[in-house]
Amino acid sequence: MRRRKAVLLILEPAGMGPLRPSPGPGGQQLLLPSLLALLLLLAPSAGHTTQVVYKVPEEQPPNTLIGSLAADYGFPDVGHLYKLEVGAPYLRVDGKTGDIFTTETSIDREGLRECQNQIPGNPCILEFEVSITDLVQNGSPRLLEGQIEVQDINDNTPNFASPVITLAIPENTNIGSLFPIPLATDRDAGPNGVASYELQAGPEAQELFGLQVAEDQEEKQPQLIVMGNLDRERWDSYDLTIKVQDGGNPPRASSALLRVTVLDTNDNAPKFERPSYEAELSENSPIGHSVIQVKANDSDQGANAEIDYTFHQAPEVVRRLLRLDRNTGLITVQGPVDREDLSTLRFSVLAKDRGANPKSARAQVAVTVKDMNDNAPTIEIRGIGLVTHQDGMANISEDVAEETAVALVQVSDRDEGENAAVTCVVAGDVPFQLRQASETGSDSKKKYFLQTTTPLDYEKVRDYTIEIVAVDSGNPPLSSTNSLKVQVVDVNDNAPVFTQSITEVAFPENNKPGEVVAEVTASDADSGSNAELVYSLEPEPAAQGLFTISPENGEIRVKTSLDREQRESYELKVVAADRGSPSLQGTATVLVNVLDCNDNDPKFMLSGYNFSVMENMPALSPVGMVTVIDGDKGENARVQLSVEQDNGDFVIQNGTGTILSSLSFDREQQSTYTFQLKAVDGGVPPRSAYVGVTINVLDENDNAPFITAPSNTSHRLLTPQTRLGETVSQVTAEDIDSGVNAELTYSIAGGNPYGLFQIGSHSGAITLEKEIERRHHGLHRLVVKVSDRGKPPRYGTALVHLYVNETLANRTLLETLLVHSLDTPLDIDIAGDPEYERSKQRGNILFGVVAGVVAVALLIALAVLVRYCRQREAKSGYQAGKKETKDLYAPKPSGKAAKGNKSKGKKSKSPKPVKPVEDEDEAGLQKSLKFNLMSDAPGDSPRIHLPLNYPPGSPDLGRHYRSNSPLPSIQLQPQSPSASKKHQVVQDLPPANTFVGTGDTTSTGSEQYSDYSYRTNPPKYPSKQVGQPFRLSTPQPPPHPYHGAIWTEVWE
Repeated sequence: MRRRKAVLLILEPAGMGPLRPSPGPGGQQLLLPSLLALLLLLAPSAGHTTQVVYKVPEEQPPNTLIGSLAADYGFPDVGHLYKLEVGAPYLRVDGKTGDIFTTETSIDREGLRECQNQIPGNPCILEFEVSITDLVQNGSPRLLEGQIEVQDINDNTPNFASPVITLAIPENTNIGSLFPIPLATDRDAGPNGVASYELQAGPEAQELFGLQVAEDQEEKQPQLIVMGNLDRERWDSYDLTIKVQDGGNPPRASSALLRVTVLDTNDNAPKFERPSYEAELSENSPIGHSVIQVKANDSDQGANAEIDYTFHQAPEVVRRLLRLDRNTGLITVQGPVDREDLSTLRFSVLAKDRGANPKSARAQVAVTVKDMNDNAPTIEIRGIGLVTHQDGMANISEDVAEETAVALVQVSDRDEGENAAVTCVVAGDVPFQLRQASETGSDSKKKYFLQTTTPLDYEKVRDYTIEIVAVDSGNPPLSSTNSLKVQVVDVNDNAPVFTQSITEVAFPENNKPGEVVAEVTASDADSGSNAELVYSLEPEPAAQGLFTISPENGEIRVKTSLDREQRESYELKVVAADRGSPSLQGTATVLVNVLDCNDNDPKFMLSGYNFSVMENMPALSPVGMVTVIDGDKGENARVQLSVEQDNGDFVIQNGTGTILSSLSFDREQQSTYTFQLKAVDGGVPPRSAYVGVTINVLDENDNAPFITAPSNTSHRLLTPQTRLGETVSQVTAEDIDSGVNAELTYSIAGGNPYGLFQIGSHSGAITLEKEIERRHHGLHRLVVKVSDRGKPPRYGTALVHLYVNETLANRTLLETLLVHSLDTPLDIDIAGDPEYERSKQRGNILFGVVAGVVAVALLIALAVLVRYCRQREAKSGYQAGKKETKDLYAPKPSGKAAKGNKSKGKKSKSPKPVKPVEDEDEAGLQKSLKFNLMSDAPGDSPRIHLPLNYPPGSPDLGRHYRSNSPLPSIQLQPQSPSASKKHQVVQDLPPANTFVGTGDTTSTGSEQYSDYSYRTNPPKYPSKQVGQPFRLSTPQPPPHPYHGAIWTEVWE
C-alpha cells in the first residue's frame, strides 16, 4: 500500500509573515527553489522551533520509516545528534539522520488515549518532540515539535450488541410498516465504519419482511419492513439473519440472528419533547447531582402509555459516570467526573412504552464538562542532548561554554483557560536561567531551556541546587516547585609521571609464585579522583599472564615460577592511569633478567638410540653419533659423556658424541650389542642422564649356501611312466646369513642336455618337463647351483642322480655309474644311454681314424725322405769312428748352457767340430714333428708334458717311445675351447661332499675307470665360471712299467 505523507513546515521569523509551502504531487508538501533558499537563509535560531506533521496509517510493523527530518526538511545530517524527547514508546529516532521509525509497540488508533471519545471527523494526533544538538560547536540544542496524524485502517469488524436481536411486531401491522433494528457498531471511523446492512430470510419469511436503511444523524439505521399480513395464530415468530458490512478494502462483515415475534397491536410510539438535549456539568460534581432530565410522551393509554427510559448504545464510561432514572428520565452523577479525563459525554436515551407490542423513540444527549482550577502546574525536568540526568542530578564539566543548556524544563497544567495559564521562574541566586524553547506552545504547556549564565569554576563552587517555581492564573492560583542538582565536574589536565622511566631487575629462576620482582611509583599533579592512580601492566606477548601488579602501590609480583630455559628476559610496560574523565596516563618500562640455576638434566635428543653397522668392520670404526643438550647455561650446560658398564667394546668421543667400536663385528657370533651412555653436566651439584644404545650388526654375505639334501652319492629311480610335471626330486639348502643374503635361488647348471628336467627357482623342486624316450634311459647327473642374493652372491653346488629305468635289478651297475659320476668333471654331461649316441657317431669315428692313419703315413714318408736327403748331403763330411753324443729325444740344453759352451769354445779356440749326420737327422725330425718336450715360452701352443724326473735306473722313456710306440703329433690351436688361459683341473669328488666356490675351484680326476667302456658325451654347456673343470683325454699308451703315471694337461 502506498503511503501518503502530508508535511506542514511553519517558520515565523520576527518581522515576517508566515510562509506556506506549495502542495506537490503525491500528497507531499514541496517548496519552490526560491522559497527553499530563503528558508535556508532564515534557519531558525535558538528560541525558534520547527513543527513537523506526518501522516501514517495505524498498525504499521516495527522499523517502518515515517519520515526523515534531515531529508524532508533540510536539517543537517552530519555532526548533529537527534534525540527523541517525547513520543516513546511508539517512536524512535535515528541519532545521526533524524529518521523517525515505528517501534515494537504498535500505534493502534483505537487504543490511543488521545483519540478516544473524540468528535467524529477530527484527526487522531500523536505528538512528538526531537532535540537537535550540534556536536561540533557544542551549542545549545534546538527543539523540534511534531505531530503524527494516525490514519485509520480497517482493522475492526462491525458487530451487533448481541448475537440475537429480538423484535416484537403486532399481528395487525400494516404492510409497509417500519421497525428499527438495533445498530451495529464499528470501532473504525470514516469509510472503514459501518457501510451497509443485508437481510437474509427463509422461504416462510421471504415475502413477509424486507430491509430498509435510513440515514439518521449521520448513522445508517436499519429498519425492518413488513411486506405481508401477519397472523400470530398461524406463525408466532420468524428467524431472520441480518448482516452488517463496513466500507474498508477489503471489507469486514458479521451477522446476527434477528428473531421477529408477532404480538398484539400497540400503535403509538413515545415521542421526546426535544430531539436532542444539551447540558453542562462542572467537574468534581458530587454524586447525585442532577445533570438533565429527558421526557417523552405517548398518546396511548394504560400500559401502552407507560414509558421506560434507558441508555441506548451509550459508552461504558457514560454508564459509569451517569445514572438514568428509568421512570422519570432524570440523569444524575453517580461517579467522579474529571474534565481532564473526559470533556464531553455523548449518548442516546431510548424511551419505550409498556404495551404488548412496545414502541420506542430515541433522543441524543450531549453533556459538556466545565473546568475547575483543580490541578496545580506540573514541572518536568529532563536531560537534553548530551546532558543526562540521574536521580535528579546533572553533571556539568567546568569548561562548558556560557548559555549551555543543562536541562529541558516542561511546565504544563491540565486545566484550561485562565486556570492553565502558567508562569515559570528560577528561584534563588544561581548562574542559571530559563529560556523559552518553543514559541508554538500553548499557555497550558510551555518548554524552557535551563542554561548557564556565567562560566563555571570547580575550584569555587562544586555543585548547585536549582529550584524552579511554576504558578497558574486560576482563582485562587495554584503553584508547584521542582529542583535540579547540578554537579560541577573537575577537568583532568595532568598526566601521571614515574620516578624512573626504565627499571632493570635481575631475578633468579625457580622462584616461588607470588614473590616481589620490583616496585614502581608515579605521581599526579591533579587532585581528588584525577590524582588517584591505578597501576596496570601491558607486558609483551611472551610475558602475558606471568606477572601481576598491585593497582594501588605499583608492586610487581610474579604469578608463576620462571624458567630461564624458556625465556631469559621479559619486558614489562607499566601504565599509571588516573581516575579522571577522560583518564590520563603515564608509562614506564621494567626489564626482568632471569638468572640461571642448574635445574635441567642433560637430555639426549632421543629416548633410545639404535644404530646398524655392517659386520666385518675394522676396529675403532664409528658406529653412530648421539646428541645431548642441556637447557642450562654456562658451566651448568657443559656435558661429559661416558660408556656405562664399560667392557672395552665401545668408546665415545666427548666433543662429537661419536661412538667407536673396539672390535670387529661378526653377526653370526653376536648380532646385537646393548649398553648405556651417561651424560653429566658441570653444575653444582651435577646432574646426569642415561640413555640406552643398541648396536645392530647387519649381515654381510660372507657365508655360502649349504646343501642339506640330497647327498652327492644318493640317487632316485625314475620310471619311464613318470607323468609330466611330477616332482622327481627336492633340493634343500640353508644359508646362515640373513635378509637377502639368505634368500636362495635354485638353477640347473649342467647335466640336462635334453631339457628333461626343470627346477623351481625358489622351491628347489625338480620336475619332469618332457616325455622319457629310449635314449634317455640310464643315469642322469643334474648339477644344481644354489645361489643367494647377496652382493656379490655366493653359491653351493649339489649333484642330483636320477636313474631312468624300469627297475633297480642291476644295482652293481648303478653303483659303478655313481662312482664314475663322482670322478667325472662337472662340465661333462652324464645323461642317458651313451651307446645310443655312439651308434650315431661310429661312422664319423671310422672316417676320422682312416684320415688319421693316412696323415701319419704321409708324415712318416716325408720324414724318411728328408732323412734320406740329409744323409746323402752329409756323407762327404763323415768321420769314421766318431761316437754318437746326443740322444734324439734328449732335452735341448738351455740357453745359458749353450752360451756357456760357446764361450768355452771361443776361449780354447779349438776348431768347430763337424756336426754328425745323426744329430742333424734327429733335429730335422724334431723340427718336422714340431714336438718339444719342454718349452716354457709364453707363446707356445699346448703340448704334452712327459715325466722327466725319473727314479734312478728307470729306462729312457724317450727312446722307448721312439723305438716302440711313436707318439702322435697333437697340435691344439689357440681357438680351441681347451686353449683357455685359466687353470683347469679335474676335482676329486668325495662321496658326500658339497661343492662351494666364490672364485676358482680346483678339481682332480682319476684314471681309475679309463678302461671302462662307458664314455661320456662331449661337453655341451661350456661355462665361463671360474673353476669349471675340463680334461683332455689322450690315447692309452702301451703297457709300461710305469703305467700308474697320470697324464695331466695344464693350460696357462
